Amino acid sequence: MWRIGIEIRFRRYLSDDGEFRMDTNKAIYTRRSIRKYQNKPVPMELVKEAVKAAMFAPSARNQQPWEFIIIDKREMLDEIPKFSPHAAMAKEAPVGVLVCLNKLYEIAEGFFQQDLGAATQNMLLSLHAAGLGAVWTGVYPREDRVGGFIKMLDLPENVVPFAFVIIGYPEKEPETADRFKKDRIHYNQW
Repeated sequence: MWRIGIEIRFRRYLSDDGEFRMDTNKAIYTRRSIRKYQNKPVPMELVKEAVKAAMFAPSARNQQPWEFIIIDKREMLDEIPKFSPHAAMAKEAPVGVLVCLNKLYEIAEGFFQQDLGAATQNMLLSLHAAGLGAVWTGVYPREDRVGGFIKMLDLPENVVPFAFVIIGYPEKEPETADRFKKDRIHYNQW
């Protein structure tokens, strides 16, 4: 029998070394897409740590077909919504990370969406646990968005943009909701 009593409060835990730590399930249950940010710079160390967490995601045949491009130049962030309309919040964010497929590393053909999706989720959870807010904006397979990033960043032919993660300190504390639906769980048959 499934029992879940989720009483979630958006709290961060400060460890003895002064770093934010959050229980894994708490991070999963409290992470939300954040689209409004404080006018405050994000330490690059936190972004790099989140990219490192992304690289620890599972991937088919351990192919790790990813590349990451950190974008923190204001003029570039301001250009992105012109070809990626759902990334309008990039104009107010201090940094973003483009998650890409590098076809040269792809050995399990057809699985890169799963690999890069897992990497992107790891990044989102790492950012959230560090006290940052982020939103995953879709790029692949939309040709206008893929093409916009390829042109803007002069990407080589073997690199395909997959997702753009926009990052900043949340303007306000997001509300949490219980999304658990036990009627969506099936045992051994439908």
